[in-house]
Amino acid sequence: MNGAGIDAVIFDFGGVFTTSPVENFAVFERAHGLPDRFIGSVIKTNINDNAWAQFERGEIDLDAFDAAFAEETKAAGHKIPGRTLVGLLSLTFRPPMIAALVKIKTAGFKTGCITNNLPDFDSKAMLANAEDKQEVARIFAHFDHVIESSKAGVRKPEPRIYEMMLDALDVPAARAAFIDDLGVNLKPARAMGMRTIKAPFGDIAPAIRELAEATGLDL
Repeated sequence: MNGAGIDAVIFDFGGVFTTSPVENFAVFERAHGLPDRFIGSVIKTNINDNAWAQFERGEIDLDAFDAAFAEETKAAGHKIPGRTLVGLLSLTFRPPMIAALVKIKTAGFKTGCITNNLPDFDSKAMLANAEDKQEVARIFAHFDHVIESSKAGVRKPEPRIYEMMLDALDVPAARAAFIDDLGVNLKPARAMGMRTIKAPFGDIAPAIRELAEATGLDL
């Protein structure tokens, strides 16, 4: 391909094609008088082995996650059951990013999606509007390969999941771009040599501009 020397674009799902759960966490924290970014701080503590990580890899079920996350948040100062967290995962679409994906795929770039998700709670369940759930299938149809953490048993930011995607797309890291809304997920991709793009909370336009620069397309 051309652009800035990349052949593939790898996307996160939630927070890129939809609003970010982190935005919902912030609303919950303000409503309940919790410290700013409290939920995120718990999720990032012991990041590869905590309750959230185990749940996203499909190693524990909802009941176990409910209890384990409650214990972790209680230890951090404010008890939040895991089911409460799951209830904060409703999302809505970002049409401009969906349109950008279609243009990128149509132009001939390889495309992939690496999504951290939950067992029996896939991307369709995370959408606020039930009528829009079919759109997920239409989005996924534009990916050459999709890796879901709960099915693969590995999750971002574990380096292995990025290696799996590069192998599936048959591209070297230096010829791929990766877009995610969380900096912690971008760091391993950047360390491998991928071009990384952060999708800001609340405004996807800067990320689309970076995608346009990376691909050489008018997005």
